[in-house]
Amino acid sequence: MAKILRVASLISGGKDSALALYRGMRQGYEIEYLVAMVPEKEDSWMFHYPNIHLVDLFAEAANIRLCKGKTKGIKEAELEDLKLLLKKLDVKGIISGAVSSEYQKTRIERICHDLHLTSITPLWHEDPLKLLRELVDLNFETIIVGVYAYGFTREWLGRTIDAETIDELVHLNREYQISMVGEGGEYETLVLDAPFFEKKIKLLEVEKTWEGQSGYLSVKDATVLDKGSPG
Repeated sequence: MAKILRVASLISGGKDSALALYRGMRQGYEIEYLVAMVPEKEDSWMFHYPNIHLVDLFAEAANIRLCKGKTKGIKEAELEDLKLLLKKLDVKGIISGAVSSEYQKTRIERICHDLHLTSITPLWHEDPLKLLRELVDLNFETIIVGVYAYGFTREWLGRTIDAETIDELVHLNREYQISMVGEGGEYETLVLDAPFFEKKIKLLEVEKTWEGQSGYLSVKDATVLDKGSPG
């Protein structure tokens, strides 16, 4: 029997990387590490910024080792920071949550090529609406923590992605052409629970910031709880 491929999974704490990780597990990959890059600036081209500090709790809830690196978030240079981090890991492949972003996918593939790793993109070119419905069907608990496109309001911050939310995202897609999965930076998410979590993330203190037509929900305090715990 062929040996299961040992891989690392790029995670941000958001829904796409979490679903890609789940898919990778179901496909039989052995997840050795979660890998997260922490940008020093909000407008990183590659990496998630809002609440990236919660990846530590994500890793604890999933019970998978976390390998975390820092980057100044400068276009292209931040890729070298990721490459240096991945070079240290004893893995054969990298899972990422790219859905339709050629920018993201091609740059990760370039890094994998240079390091002789396999690039694994379980969500690539799948229907965005189906991906959102899959999250709900699998009981991922996902909230919206940042909105950056016309059509969103302050009330979207902290909102759970459920059937009603998906219907409204469909409307915004038709009205304003936003990406259904937010891959163009229209919105950001945070996963609080997932099928592969051994524990769940509980938010204890949050703060909303709204400026003009965009805003974000900042998590000031959070913890992990056993799945059977209230809340």
